[in-house]
Amino acid sequence: MRIKLDRTLCDGFGLCAKHAPEYFPLDDWGYASLQGDGNIPAADEDAVRRALLDCPVHAIIELKDTRAQREAG
Repeated sequence: MRIKLDRTLCDGFGLCAKHAPEYFPLDDWGYASLQGDGNIPAADEDAVRRALLDCPVHAIIELKDTRAQREAG
């Protein structure tokens, strides 16, 4: 799983930090940042997916690997 965080969409609800604090630390104003490069190990996918699904402004985006999809197709 690969994700990105669009900080321009983040409104500081903090639900992502509740579900996956090691990936979404909050700054001094309560806005999330993405810790790491966006590659999520399988063991952490459930927590990060819950953060993605619970974000009310959809600031967390799952990236699809279109190159792998083209090669498979």
